[in-house]
Amino acid sequence: MIIVNVKENESIEKALKRFKKKFDKTGAVRELRARQAFTKPSVKRRDQVIKAAYKQKLQTEDAK
Repeated sequence: MIIVNVKENESIEKALKRFKKKFDKTGAVRELRARQAFTKPSVKRRDQVIKAAYKQKLQTEDAK
């Protein structure tokens, strides 16, 4: 459960922004979307490898 204490003289918009930030960090929406359809472990591993290779490629391009 996420609790956001609204400080004195703080606008609701600012408190709502802090709530959204905390909610995003929990990863609840990401997990719900991932659970909607089953993905095989081999496919997950393959996706991780592809993502890691992509990140590595970006880092090597930045280093040049």
